Amino acid sequence: MNQTFNLIEEITRNDGTIYYELGNISENSRAEYAAEHGMIKEVRILKMNIPRSSHVEKVEDFINHHYDFLPLEADHFDEWVKPDDIQAEMKQILLDNKLG
Repeated sequence: MNQTFNLIEEITRNDGTIYYELGNISENSRAEYAAEHGMIKEVRILKMNIPRSSHVEKVEDFINHHYDFLPLEADHFDEWVKPDDIQAEMKQILLDNKLG
């Protein structure tokens, strides 16, 4: 099942480092569950209803083809590791949404 992402999250790992991720309400719920169970330190929604762009579509396509989506109450939290070209798309999404 392919997901559509329409928000940007700030995720704080347990070591205190932060990264940014595309998400939707379902993925945010998984991240909130992970935070409540100590798998990550914190998740915050930075922006909702982000505009569709070719950058969003490229990141979305990569994630949909490389990662399985976990149930809400998973026993672990996957950080979606991205190659450099997809990281560059993420950076542009942050800039486009005045978050970078």
